[in-house]
Amino acid sequence: MTRRADPAEQGAAAQSVPRKTMQSAATHLLPNLFRTTAFKLTAVYLVIFALFAGFVLGYVAWNAKRLLDDQIRSTIDAEIQGLAEQQRQGGIRRLVNIIERRSRGPGASLYLVTTPVGDRLAGNVEAVPPGALDRPGESEIEYARSADAVDTPSRAIVRVFVLPAGFRLLVGRDVEERERLGVVIRRAAGWSLLLVFVLGCFASWFVARRVLKRVDGMTDTAQSIMAGDLKGRLSISGTGDELDRLALNLNAMLDRIGELMAGMQQVSDNIAHDLKTPLTRLRNRAEEALRTAKSPDELRAALDGSIDEADNLIRVFNALLMIARLETGRIQDSMDTLDLSEIVSGMAELYEPLAEEAGLSLVTEVAPELHVSGNRELLGQALANLIDNALKYGQPVEAGAATVVVSAAPVGSEIELVVADHGPGVPEADRGRVLERFVRLDQSRSKPGFGLGLALAAGVVRLHGGQLRLEDNAPGLRVVISLPQVQPKPVDMHEGGALPASTAQPNPAGLQSA
Repeated sequence: MTRRADPAEQGAAAQSVPRKTMQSAATHLLPNLFRTTAFKLTAVYLVIFALFAGFVLGYVAWNAKRLLDDQIRSTIDAEIQGLAEQQRQGGIRRLVNIIERRSRGPGASLYLVTTPVGDRLAGNVEAVPPGALDRPGESEIEYARSADAVDTPSRAIVRVFVLPAGFRLLVGRDVEERERLGVVIRRAAGWSLLLVFVLGCFASWFVARRVLKRVDGMTDTAQSIMAGDLKGRLSISGTGDELDRLALNLNAMLDRIGELMAGMQQVSDNIAHDLKTPLTRLRNRAEEALRTAKSPDELRAALDGSIDEADNLIRVFNALLMIARLETGRIQDSMDTLDLSEIVSGMAELYEPLAEEAGLSLVTEVAPELHVSGNRELLGQALANLIDNALKYGQPVEAGAATVVVSAAPVGSEIELVVADHGPGVPEADRGRVLERFVRLDQSRSKPGFGLGLALAAGVVRLHGGQLRLEDNAPGLRVVISLPQVQPKPVDMHEGGALPASTAQPNPAGLQSA
């Protein structure tokens, strides 16, 4: 028969599971605590503090002992001088009487008068080490006050003085108080160090546990992120300590990674969607030529159209490659000090014929000597995209000024480069979105392009440490680029300064933007 478990046994078994879990957690927690940097640092500080405290207490004890010894020596010297004076005035008998009287009084003072051969005449000292009375001067010896205390001698600081006719006078002070003070100090030092050790261990455990808890939280968040939860972020305690600063930087990094991942996903979706049309058109054109062309001229015309479609696709992929390189910052090695005034003027001059063909007037307002640190080709390409956009979409909706204004001027410590038109503009709600790749508004769908020009310009500006923002030109769009202004490098005329490089002139029919 199967034995049915007793309810009490079932309860005990159920309770054993969390108990085992808690024991296992505690077993893993302690080694982790001992391995933490916080615990190790606290332990090192504890050892250093304990050594310092021991040194301080030892120094205090040594100074206290020295002070007591100095006081004892001063007292002994004063008594010897007084007793020697009494001996000179009244002889050895008077000295013996004084010693007998003082010996009967309480206190730590020690006295002994002996004959030249060492026989005791008076005093409260019964026994001293052999030969102690033969060494005049100061010494620290063991003594006994009575015959019963010979087996348990005491210590004293004494001074031996040789009297006329060879008599010996010993005057001293018992150092029992000094020994008791030393015991008190050692006991206090021991308890203090023990208390410091206990409190230090508790502090190490508390600090390490607190730090380990936060580090474990960061580890759990990192594991969830590695598992695919890209929305996870490290917790911030609000104390502003180094872990908070690390968490803030890591969260900023995770935000940036999330943006890049979202951008990659968006790019993939947009490539699949927006490039499908030109690829389909390219295939249909080739298929139509194979099916209907009846002469070499018709085949050549179809081939020319296919080449144009392929060139557009190549420009798109070049733009995507350029944006990717800008986002990784791999072009910063080619930075140099440039005259932005020269670049803007040359670019405006290049686009004046295209502006006339579009029925627009291109106005340039550029201040001289505007120096920035950057890449000439990239800045020229970004400005070309902005001017090309303005010429495409800058036609006035109603009767108004058919002009595109390109200006550059210093504003504080920065240089503001502005391209403004009087077209329909961009709604405020869409101004952040149009800076993304492959984003085109509905009103621009009828124009040729892929929606990469503004994204490329924004990437160039970020690479140069600046900002690109879209503003209302009332009516129209006003694109503002802010770049840090720098001082030009001095030219060494003795070595022959190189002539300024020509302004970058990208293909006006290059990248099509939003």
